[in-house]
Amino acid sequence: MTSPQSIKPDSDLHSSIVDGIPVLWSTPKSAVALGRLALWLPFLGGTKEIAAPFLRRLSDAGYLAMSLDPWQHGERSTEATPDLMARVFGEFRRHMWPILGQTTLDALRIADWAIDTHNLSSDVVAGGVSMGGDISVALACVDPRVKRVAAIAATPDWTRPGMTQVGQPEELIDQGSPSPYGEWLYTRLNPFTNPIVYRHAPAIAFELGGDDTHVPPTGAARFKEVLAAVNPAAAANITITVHEGLDHLSAARNPKLEDRAFAWLTS
Repeated sequence: MTSPQSIKPDSDLHSSIVDGIPVLWSTPKSAVALGRLALWLPFLGGTKEIAAPFLRRLSDAGYLAMSLDPWQHGERSTEATPDLMARVFGEFRRHMWPILGQTTLDALRIADWAIDTHNLSSDVVAGGVSMGGDISVALACVDPRVKRVAAIAATPDWTRPGMTQVGQPEELIDQGSPSPYGEWLYTRLNPFTNPIVYRHAPAIAFELGGDDTHVPPTGAARFKEVLAAVNPAAAANITITVHEGLDHLSAARNPKLEDRAFAWLTS
């Protein structure tokens, strides 16, 4: 079920609730240009509104550009962002895996809605920063309509071996154990352990920080190796760029990496 859409009077941004999922999107200035869907997904603690500037860039390039509030975020949140972050990093697998998995399924649902409602082509691009990039890569795992992905400071491996606290490379995070629900989602949606499903060979670009110990850049390289064993064509479509000297936050906030992601999605 979809609620009536709200159009912000001072912008080209539109918002709605799609099956309980709060969404925000920007449309091209020319209706003639409308034809493809681009998804840009938030980082942990982020909301759809944070994505607005990038949505506008994508819509200026001719896409219907859409974001959503991840599960337990934004309009779907029941706690302050610092409390969310503390909870997630206190028991990472118990709390993060459901956010990753549920939001992947939510993104699949809003892609259905956007394509059907706006009569778009089934050629979709997706991307995001950190958690948003993780989810975009996972979405390409389950939705063959996703042809291109740009993932900044992100990983295809939800276990994140060697993950440390943000800005504290010496402090290894004890990730704990997942809930049964989180384990179910991980088993089906974690890209690293499901390489066979990338048979449609989406073009995925990872833009990674060489000094990132929170989302270690080695995850993308290991994923490409695993993918090569089961689907060499899909592995050939994985591009990994490691930017030396950038840690997690400096990679996630780097405008040059965002520009590279934009160029990749719109090429």
